[in-house]
Amino acid sequence: MKDRIEVVENIMGANDRLAADNRAKLDKHHIFSINLMASPGAGKTSLIENTVPALKDKFRIAAVDGDIATSIDADRAAAVGAAAVQINTGGECHLDAVMLRQALNQIDLPQTDLLVVENVGNLICPASFALGTHKSVLVASIPEGDDKPYKYPGIYRGVDVLIINKIDLLPYIPFRMEYFRQGVEMLNPGLKTFPLSCKTGEGVQEWLEWLELQVTAFKETSK
Repeated sequence: MKDRIEVVENIMGANDRLAADNRAKLDKHHIFSINLMASPGAGKTSLIENTVPALKDKFRIAAVDGDIATSIDADRAAAVGAAAVQINTGGECHLDAVMLRQALNQIDLPQTDLLVVENVGNLICPASFALGTHKSVLVASIPEGDDKPYKYPGIYRGVDVLIINKIDLLPYIPFRMEYFRQGVEMLNPGLKTFPLSCKTGEGVQEWLEWLELQVTAFKETSK
């Protein structure tokens, strides 16, 4: 057991060092970056499809899409105007700092202001592997149920922003918003939260305004 613990610590330590290198590279080029995490189907790609068209006239946006297979998500990001790179993990349930470093080598960094990293759909593994991004954003969705903060505390505890997607389904799905928010608050007090619907557009503007402020402030302070 001790040997296994040491191996895990070595792996995580190496990943953290590479994540720091990724962050330094992003900082050097004044690129603000987010790590977008969620369970499968929660709406990560839909959020990208709502975000890129709204901000692409203000910022040069790149997207890194992580998935076990296919380029479906990268194709969707590219279709709305992002410079998209697909990472197929070959079975791994998360992105890590090595994978992001490889993706950064395929992006024209001097021509990028905002990098959106779409992690593999999973509520467990992505929370453990730093990538070097500036903010971690979790997309939850109404159909997943209101118990997810209680079942998956690690990922809720470690994020900077929470998106609650598919609020248009609240009239049709038993979802106790107060119970859900209580679970979040216990794990991550005061977490910045945006209830929205990528389908109807309700609440999306608040998210866009927050993200625009983050990118603008970062570029000003990193010069």
